[in-house]
Amino acid sequence: MTTPGAPPELEEAAGAGRADGRHRLTRDRIVDEAIALVDAEGVNALTMRRLGARLGVEAMALYRYVNGREDLLEGVVDRLVASLEIDPGTRMEPSDGWQAFLQWMAHNVRRLSLDHPLAFPLIATRHPAAPWLRPPLRSLAVVEEFLNGLMQRGFTEDQAVWAYRTYTSFLLGHLLLESAAQGAQFSGPETPLDEGGAHQPNDDGTLPLDAFPTVQRLAPKLEEDRVEVDFEEALEALLERMDLQLSQ
Repeated sequence: MTTPGAPPELEEAAGAGRADGRHRLTRDRIVDEAIALVDAEGVNALTMRRLGARLGVEAMALYRYVNGREDLLEGVVDRLVASLEIDPGTRMEPSDGWQAFLQWMAHNVRRLSLDHPLAFPLIATRHPAAPWLRPPLRSLAVVEEFLNGLMQRGFTEDQAVWAYRTYTSFLLGHLLLESAAQGAQFSGPETPLDEGGAHQPNDDGTLPLDAFPTVQRLAPKLEEDRVEVDFEEALEALLERMDLQLSQ
């Protein structure tokens, strides 16, 4: 409780700290509540006003921790992608083969999309922070594990980069369709607002790669623009599979 005549900033801080009377307002708590709101009602329901009401504060109190809705959406994406299990640990060895590794990772990504079907379009459609990150495998930790996992199983660097492109395209297409079938929305109603000095991750599109040596080494290959080539190769592979199916 503040004393009478306290400066406005102290009054605001006290209000933000009270939140629902039990928990202090933090960026992590705001992001958690945003995910819960999207899970319940979809991306279009996520506005600063609605989120503030759920947390028991005025919308403007949130701007001490997030730089508006765009920063909030980035926080939601970062939290969801960080929840992916990327290290199979003792459950899987390189000798298990690359097919088993890719199946294991695909099911983990699909589990995320099934757990958060209304939020998954955010992971799939928001622009990644760097050109070598492709949705839905869009974090440095995930890409590092993916590339190393394939190269430990016999892939060359070029083959691992090609597999990353092909694999993410498959996951993206299939899981977006699955999310759409469960009512996912693909746009939001609120104009982006950016104010205050809150932390905004990856705001300049530059990510430090020192802790991810494989991504750092392969970054030039990963960021090559191969959209047209990848589309034609994927289409050709699909037609070949259809031809094989029809010939049986």
